[in-house]
Amino acid sequence: MTRARHRRLHELRTVLRPFVATAPRRLALGAALGALTVLMGMALLGLSGWFITATALAGLSATAAVLFDVFMPSAGIRLLALGRTGARYGERLVTHDATFAALADLRERLFRGWARPEAARALMARPARLLFRLTADIDALESLYLRLGVPAIAALGAALLAGVVTGFMDLWLGVVLTAWLLVSGWGIGLWLTRRARPHAMRRAQATELLRARAVDLVSGQTELAMAGRLDAQRDALAAADRRLARADLALNRLDVRAGAAYSMAGTLTLAAVLLAVGALVGEGAIGAPAAALALLVALTATEPFAALRRGALEAGRTWLAVHRLAPRMADAVSLVAVDAMGQDVSLHDVHATHAGSAAPALQGVSLRIAAGERVALVGPSGAGKSTLLAVLAGEIAPTHGDVQVPAHCLLTQRSEVFQDSLRDNLRLADASADDARLWSVLEAAGLADEVRATSGGLDTPLGEGGLGLSGGQLRRLALARLLLRDAPFWLLDEATEAVDTRTAHDVLRRLAGRAEGHTLLIATHLRREAALADRLIRIDRGRLVADLHRGTPAFDAALRALRPD
Repeated sequence: MTRARHRRLHELRTVLRPFVATAPRRLALGAALGALTVLMGMALLGLSGWFITATALAGLSATAAVLFDVFMPSAGIRLLALGRTGARYGERLVTHDATFAALADLRERLFRGWARPEAARALMARPARLLFRLTADIDALESLYLRLGVPAIAALGAALLAGVVTGFMDLWLGVVLTAWLLVSGWGIGLWLTRRARPHAMRRAQATELLRARAVDLVSGQTELAMAGRLDAQRDALAAADRRLARADLALNRLDVRAGAAYSMAGTLTLAAVLLAVGALVGEGAIGAPAAALALLVALTATEPFAALRRGALEAGRTWLAVHRLAPRMADAVSLVAVDAMGQDVSLHDVHATHAGSAAPALQGVSLRIAAGERVALVGPSGAGKSTLLAVLAGEIAPTHGDVQVPAHCLLTQRSEVFQDSLRDNLRLADASADDARLWSVLEAAGLADEVRATSGGLDTPLGEGGLGLSGGQLRRLALARLLLRDAPFWLLDEATEAVDTRTAHDVLRRLAGRAEGHTLLIATHLRREAALADRLIRIDRGRLVADLHRGTPAFDAALRALRPD
């Protein structure tokens, strides 16, 4: 039990540290404004009750009515009313701004945690699960601050204010009231957190399962129908929905019980304070206005504690998110581009194996590519060409050996295009690029005239996967993005395999024209792509078996042996 508790605390610290570090001042200011809003509301109600009671008593006597100062309490009530409104507005503005900034930073950290060898393959194997980590789990962390941290601080301030106000009337009354509010208010919240935790975790898991099965049903309905599994998938979706409904029902019941507990605690608090101030009035220690002030402050003191209910109900979901995200937060790496236009590429005795496979994909590969050199990597399918590029690109971690590469950019036969504008799809390569630079790379890639012919220009919307562009236009868009990326080392993995011959030659011609000063490594089995290289390296069964230079008969023979257009 102790070990599990230590593990949970370590995971919480791992997530909270970057959360708080993003905007510590704004987070602290938001919590302070939240507490100030509660305190001003309590003071407003208490002062209003005191003023009404004191005014009524003063009206019983003409002399007292003349001497009674109505202006100072009235000004205080107006000040508290305006201050409470301003504090509430400021609290919402600051806390949500700080929370969104912290969550955005955590998403970036999570991306960096995924940006390591084998990450791309893991993402393709489990896209729904990782998307859920990035969206729902990150969003669940806002409860730590907005629904637990800020309400807890505000509740503490309310208990202290109630204790101070009643403490001026009777010291022990103030001490007992503060202690009672903290024990009952936080105690109910702790009880609710523990009881709701398993149900909240089951709800989060059921929600994820429901979304995944719904997506599978919608996107794969043709395959499911052909396999005769459509009814089974609908039944599985219905089962996930029932599981979610059971968790919701359990949480709703706990919410009702917690609400009743807080209501009972508030009633007991009010009754006890009423009896106490009644006794003090009877003894002549305080007057009726002070008694009204104490009653109204006690009446509102339990409300901030009740605000903890939502956070307590979601605490299980939040803890689950912390448990899922903490390992990636701890392993997050900083991706720093190497500014080394003149740096060589080097591999020494590199071995690599694909996940789930016992056979090595690379065996003892040693290779040096000088800065500015153009090299083509050739060999039969399955020889290890793409694996070697993946090792150099950092997508696969070698099991043995040393790899040194400068900043690089990988161009494959797939063009990754998202449902967004053409401008934003280009800016994936450089978020700071202005329109003039975007038009420049589009011109260099041969796509500028076609973009100008559209009604939207750079704002032209693209569909998921590049819907709206032809295969040749997608290749040119990928080339433009490569040119926009300021990287000295270009990796090309059969970059023109999926396009027609005319487009392929045009793309390669433009690529060669802009490759001056860059190091190129081209994995290919096509003659047109290998013709860009001054050096051919042949790989077979994960080993480098030949290293040929332009101008030699062996180079020419190897080039002729490749597949023509």
